[in-house]
Amino acid sequence: MKITEIKVYKVKPRWIFIKISTDEGIDGWGEMISGTKTETVVAGAYEMGNRIIGRNPMEIERIWQELHRSFFRGGPINGTIISGIEMALWDIKGKYYNAPVYELLGGAVRDNIMVYSWIGGDRPDEVVESALDRLDRGFKAIKMNATEELHYIDSFKKVQEVVDRVASIRNKVGYDLEIGVDFHGRVHKPMAKVLAKELEPYKPMFLEEVVLPENEEHFAEIAQHVSTPLATGERLYTRWQFKNIFKQGAIDIIQPDVALVGGILETKKIAAMAEAYDMAVAPHAPYGPIALAATLQVDACTPNVFIQEQSLGIHYNKGFDLLDFVKNKEMFQYKDGFVELPTKPGLGIEMNEEFVEEIAQEGLIWTNPMWKNYDGTIAEW
Repeated sequence: MKITEIKVYKVKPRWIFIKISTDEGIDGWGEMISGTKTETVVAGAYEMGNRIIGRNPMEIERIWQELHRSFFRGGPINGTIISGIEMALWDIKGKYYNAPVYELLGGAVRDNIMVYSWIGGDRPDEVVESALDRLDRGFKAIKMNATEELHYIDSFKKVQEVVDRVASIRNKVGYDLEIGVDFHGRVHKPMAKVLAKELEPYKPMFLEEVVLPENEEHFAEIAQHVSTPLATGERLYTRWQFKNIFKQGAIDIIQPDVALVGGILETKKIAAMAEAYDMAVAPHAPYGPIALAATLQVDACTPNVFIQEQSLGIHYNKGFDLLDFVKNKEMFQYKDGFVELPTKPGLGIEMNEEFVEEIAQEGLIWTNPMWKNYDGTIAEW
């Protein structure tokens, strides 16, 4: 079998899909992250993808190593391109062997996968109503952004507003819902210590990205202030970026993104490293249906995954949502806060390619919001 063609689709609201075709009529789908450099990713996908035309798609690790080991290796652009290509190759391989990808990675270790639902939006509001809605729909866990923009040192009033939101949920639902609180890297170390400490009485499921990953040395300091589990990892790429996190020992939950770290097998390797350090995994997956399908394959065969992010109905999905481009919509049906293991070959997802092609004609321009502090300085989004 040989790779014959690669197509890349820019799809609203903020997704990039890649389709790899073979001379035996087996196609594979992958997904890449647009971020704020959609055209750069697409151009890179064709540039790197053309290097593997004529190659055997079964040689996934060999192709991965060749694409990764350039002189200037790593980085989010290369990372997401390699990730999209890699998951498409696994899709082909699973279809060839008529088996879900996780069956080729050791088989299932679980019966189903717990998922959580986003509430509150980018600038969190109406969280109680949303939390009650998710509880009514059977979810066991939710996640919300903690705060709007925060300066290096900011008013305690903003901290209290965060605490009040989390408290309002806890007071209404008790412990029937787990609450993940995402600092989203918006909080600098001085305020992160304050906010983490004030949230501790409400027993969050975890605190995510309490500081940006480039300030990873401060994870240990914040961990000394609270007993709440700390999570990070969505902005890291390849297992080498996770090394310091593992050695430091302050983080309790890693959140690798299958569409950024290098794909399915790289995510599996990172999770295995975390298991050796007795750490949990909650994979990052707020993007499109292909990335989530690929992540579920990892979840199925990875024992230290305890919960899965998913983006159905997330506030970023304006105009289109996960199910719009998928034929087998039942794959993403959640029951009592869980999703069943995929059963179809490959990634298990059947794409509506005609609709993908139609919407791709409209183009895609997506950039993350640009926020400013009260004094006009740039704030972290």
